[in-house]
Amino acid sequence: DPLVVNKGDRVRVRVGNLTMTNHPIHMHGYDFKVTCTDGGWVPPEAQWPEVSIDIPVGAMRAYEFVADHLGDWAIHCHKSHHTMNAMGHDVPTFIGVNKKPLTQKIRQFQPEYMPMGMSGMGDMAKMEMPLPDNTIPMMTGWGPYGPIEMGGMFSVVKVRDGIDADDYSDPGWYENPPGEMAYEWTGELPDFASNNSPKTILTPKPTSKG
Repeated sequence: DPLVVNKGDRVRVRVGNLTMTNHPIHMHGYDFKVTCTDGGWVPPEAQWPEVSIDIPVGAMRAYEFVADHLGDWAIHCHKSHHTMNAMGHDVPTFIGVNKKPLTQKIRQFQPEYMPMGMSGMGDMAKMEMPLPDNTIPMMTGWGPYGPIEMGGMFSVVKVRDGIDADDYSDPGWYENPPGEMAYEWTGELPDFASNNSPKTILTPKPTSKG
């Protein structure tokens, strides 16, 4: 479920870890201040800024921020086996590699073999492979622009205008205002610069006029 927040609210997130390993919790779009540990409330002058905070085994941490940025902001554990779940840590990626010839050869011995895709983890969500019972899905589903390439321990903080104090219903996906979204450039590319000498200056030095 998303964490639904009204713009301008001061938000406290409290995370308790009941697992057998630590979890570094990371939040996109905001920096926050750590305000509470198992030892009690942190005095304001001792609070420290973070974008990630590690939660030890059997422990709790709380952090606070002011929700002044509209949008949908990911909050998740920063361990790689949570962002990629069932994927192994030591398996090389094949981004940009055409694996069709290799797939045909492997299927001679293992007919059910499925390649992992050639353009990133999003390919896995598009495949929608059947999963064994009691298996956590590798991805969390679909967003407004395609598959969400995150696994377990993932949610979204949704900051909106006009949310009532007791309304935690999902407001849907955030619609970015025109001109505030990245897009693919399809025009001509400028000549690239290369730094092949200590005398090469790629970025002009600032002047008194900025």
